[in-house]
Amino acid sequence: MADSKSLVTRIASRYGVDSNKFFETLKATAFKQRDGSAPSNEQMMALLVVAEQYNLNPFTREIYAFPDKQNGIIPVVGVDGWSRIINEHSQYDGVEFVYSDSMVKMKSAKVECPEWIETVMYRKDRSRPIKIREFLDEVYREPFKGHGSNGPYTVDGPWQTHTKRQLRHKSLIQCARVAFGFCGIYDQDEAERIREMEQAAAINPAVASLTHVKEEASRQPLQIDHQKMDPILQKLATRAVQANAWSAAHQYAEERFKGAELEYATQFLRDRELDAMEPPEPNYGNQDAEGQGNATFIPAEGHRNAAEEPPLPGENDFFGDEGEGEQL
Repeated sequence: MADSKSLVTRIASRYGVDSNKFFETLKATAFKQRDGSAPSNEQMMALLVVAEQYNLNPFTREIYAFPDKQNGIIPVVGVDGWSRIINEHSQYDGVEFVYSDSMVKMKSAKVECPEWIETVMYRKDRSRPIKIREFLDEVYREPFKGHGSNGPYTVDGPWQTHTKRQLRHKSLIQCARVAFGFCGIYDQDEAERIREMEQAAAINPAVASLTHVKEEASRQPLQIDHQKMDPILQKLATRAVQANAWSAAHQYAEERFKGAELEYATQFLRDRELDAMEPPEPNYGNQDAEGQGNATFIPAEGHRNAAEEPPLPGENDFFGDEGEGEQL
């Protein structure tokens, strides 16, 4: 018999909270827009449909809202969300990454990167693995360039500072889509490309036709000072790993950074989340993936229980007394 409860009631009951309070809390926190406004009820429903379909937790930023340029909202899934739905799929049987031996350095990139990274994903009900190879020159994004009151400026992003990790993320996500048929969800990099190209209506018309979400009237990205930001973010990520409290880490960043600095901090923390979820590479003998390069293996993980997560730490749990006074 089908569940006759409403969508909000079903999801709220999963966390043991009142449905009305659950709905309003999501509006004011996890799904709050960059300008501080709350999504409309129609947009909330679109996001909750996706959250329920993939069993994603919005309070731990496994899914969040990203406004497009066609008056809609794009459901964006963070790297921890992608790892969750991959590992929880009943047919998932492990993944390997194969790296090209040829290293290249893209324009404006700070580091070299393999020319391609191939994800090899295994299903228990398939005799052959699914292999998807992503090429750097097809997905690399150059720095953001703009023109402000003080003249032209350039903002480096994760594709410049963490090129290899970004390419690995793209390969993992594309392979998961082919292997398990995940659809209607995007990572932040894809959402930004959709918004820039104004193609949200063609890609996801159901979401793009929803009520308009007001964007920031004058959002000027800031020049990122990596020498100041990276040590603070690294310390924040280290504390988050120790306390298993990534949601609090993201909240800390949202309260202290704005514009391009916030986007960089958010991506930095998501990258560290994925790293923290990867176990040490086990020894599987001579089981090599086809193609050139070295392969690493990540076994399937067990299900996580949201009720078992520890309470969120406060600001002092991250920085303590030594963190006071650190300003960007």
